[in-house]
Amino acid sequence: MKYSVMLHIQNSSSIILELDDTHSPKTVKEFLAKLPFKVVLNVWGDEIYSSKSPITQPEENSKPLVSLYDVAYWPTGKAICLFFGFTPIGNPGEITPASPVNVIGKIISTDNTILSNIDGYDGEFRLIEN
Repeated sequence: MKYSVMLHIQNSSSIILELDDTHSPKTVKEFLAKLPFKVVLNVWGDEIYSSKSPITQPEENSKPLVSLYDVAYWPTGKAICLFFGFTPIGNPGEITPASPVNVIGKIISTDNTILSNIDGYDGEFRLIEN
């Protein structure tokens, strides 16, 4: 099942996400149950990752590589990750998280210019009612 979620960013715009419970259903279920929740946002290469989220799932069908615009949960740091492109590690042409992640959806609003001005900002994940 698919769910629409917004990441509202302090003093900035918002990012629309589509969560999909196909690959990591337990992680998506817990993510939805914890909404809304606030985090601090950080930028690492072309990835936005959050401070510790309230999600506590272990690895669930986790992947060492992700695809462009994937949304994932990083069990090691309990962070939510949005992959707008490459990270500083990995092989050329591969999007490599710091360690395996549970893929939970896709970024719908894909304008990566937001990366240049949100490091250290507060963000809040909210469910978008359909």
